[in-house]
Amino acid sequence: MKKQQQDYDTLTLTEHPPWAQTFWNSLEPIKAKVADHAFFNEMAAGTLNVDCFRHALLNFYPLVANFPHYMGLTLSRTTDIRAPGMLAARDWLIGNIRIEQRHLFWYRDWAKGFGISDEQLDNVQPPAAMDAVNHYLWNMNGKGSVAEAIAATNLAIEWATGEWSRKVVSGMREYAKTGQAVIDRRTMAWLRAHAHYDDHHPHEAMELIKMLCTDDASREAARLAAQRGMEYYLMALDDCFSLHQPVKIKPAARQEIA
Repeated sequence: MKKQQQDYDTLTLTEHPPWAQTFWNSLEPIKAKVADHAFFNEMAAGTLNVDCFRHALLNFYPLVANFPHYMGLTLSRTTDIRAPGMLAARDWLIGNIRIEQRHLFWYRDWAKGFGISDEQLDNVQPPAAMDAVNHYLWNMNGKGSVAEAIAATNLAIEWATGEWSRKVVSGMREYAKTGQAVIDRRTMAWLRAHAHYDDHHPHEAMELIKMLCTDDASREAARLAAQRGMEYYLMALDDCFSLHQPVKIKPAARQEIA
């Protein structure tokens, strides 16, 4: 029974046909902009301003907290199991929503390690630029095609997240050394899980997209959905990072003496 349950929501990865490889390759540049953002590079080095770090943990929380809900919206529309890939998408979503719910509690532990309270997390209202990605995912998972929703959510967001998670793990020790955070097995659970879990998850999402998209129009729609999801992710990072950068004061213009 355990083996049957394991296979129920597990996908076998296959070689990409030419269109799918082109799809994947076209997203690499925007994914790299997210995963290699200066915000994550400083986090990995342990030099990110701790106020900026806390601002990010707090205001990205709605994205993490709502992730199971986004996927649940898509699941509710996987009713036509006769359509190509729909049954596989349904089973995969059922299995992974449970995992995302567990990750929610781990993220809260990470935030608490940096001094953020439950009350702050439960009442956060992110700045517009950081909240835009949430509005996009609510809309895409509620109104887009199943392929578009998976592309925008599970491919776009989790692909970049898996990459930056792997490189920032070591930087957490620096915050513990300076007493700015509590870093232990519990507060590191979300980060370590995503460094591993999101290594294969976007590939599984791409496998579903290959099954669901049977013509050029649906393939391009899914590609654009993924691209836009990462564009919103990047916009949130830019806003968060810029908020805590030193203000550059322009030198006063010289006045000519008559």
